[in-house]
Amino acid sequence: MTAATPAQTPVGDTPVLAGIWRYGARELGGRTNGLNLIRLVLAAMVLFAHGFYLAGAGHGPMVNGENLGGLAVMGFFAISGYLITGSRLRKSLGSYLLLRASRIFPAFLVCLVVTAGVFAPLAYLQAHRSLDGFATTATTPANFVFTNATLKMNAFDVAGTPSTVPFAQPENWGAVSWNGSLWTLYYEFLCYIIIAAMLSVPLLRRSAWGTGAALVASIAAYATVDRLEPYFGGNAEPRMLLRLLPFFLAGAWLYQVRHKMALTWPVALAAALVAAVPVVFLGHWGPQLAAPLLAYVIVYLGALIRSPQLIATHDISYGVYIYAWPSQQLLAIAGVHSLGLGHWPGIVVYDLAAVALTVPLAIASWLFVERPVLERAHRVTASVRPRIPAPEPTQPTPEVILVPCDQPTSEPTTLVTLN
Repeated sequence: MTAATPAQTPVGDTPVLAGIWRYGARELGGRTNGLNLIRLVLAAMVLFAHGFYLAGAGHGPMVNGENLGGLAVMGFFAISGYLITGSRLRKSLGSYLLLRASRIFPAFLVCLVVTAGVFAPLAYLQAHRSLDGFATTATTPANFVFTNATLKMNAFDVAGTPSTVPFAQPENWGAVSWNGSLWTLYYEFLCYIIIAAMLSVPLLRRSAWGTGAALVASIAAYATVDRLEPYFGGNAEPRMLLRLLPFFLAGAWLYQVRHKMALTWPVALAAALVAAVPVVFLGHWGPQLAAPLLAYVIVYLGALIRSPQLIATHDISYGVYIYAWPSQQLLAIAGVHSLGLGHWPGIVVYDLAAVALTVPLAIASWLFVERPVLERAHRVTASVRPRIPAPEPTQPTPEVILVPCDQPTSEPTTLVTLN
């Protein structure tokens, strides 16, 4: 996509207003934009935040009741909403769904198999000194894979493991869990379906008003979720979806208005400062209220920062996200979490060891599962044209944003994660 000429790019009623609006403008273009790097940093934040829980060292740093891992997941959803909306507008519904399923399911299923077939036997052997009964003890390894295969996590243990780790102890959390990160993927895929349905309506494809209205409605719904929950019979799933949906829709709305909204540092700074107020002071729905501002800041950073070529080419953030928790649990079984004096030195050693174990698994996931499947899916869909063409911008494209290409190297993870 070629950049527009200066004569094509005025934003506002006069050249002066256009110049103010575009002061310090950045482009989100090419394969080396910073989104891959940002996703990797967010995945590392999740690992760091979970380290406190899994080492039995409390919650770790919190912002108004939300830990760093929760905030990182919100960032994942904002990036995902931005990129996935672009994918939906450029692809037919069938191609879009194939790409989404190809991005999220294969690595997820392999992670389940690795957990049940490699991690869990080691924990069972440590606890029982043999593997007798491992394959038939509830939750059986086969049932762990089968019951979770649809992305909705219905079982978190395998044959009662890991039961000897701090996270499983009653004085800490009392939960036996091999992977407490995977629950978000179910809601990620629900967001894919929601945006697919919305943008199948021609009017909603042509205008950002529908996505904006859905964004406002999702924020209002989460703000009143305690009143809405009885109507769902106490089912916690709507609450969890509404917790994350505003960030996805914020990214989606931002993509739809990208031709009219410059990415500049003054606006990003102002957005960050304004967003900090509800995030820090407003209670449980403060981050959701700030979702559009936070999405803008993240996309601006993606335009400001350039990913190193290695990270731009090889997106291991999804693998880091899905393998960090089981790696940390395996290290806790080995007692690595207790090394060091006091919580902070021990957490640092524990997290560094977790990174050393997680990154090779993430690399293997990318090289042998994610990338081959994505390349195949892109070949299948490359010749398929969308039945409804993507809408033309109502105003000339400013030279501040380039549409991210729909290539495997630009895929967000989860949250992770998925263009």
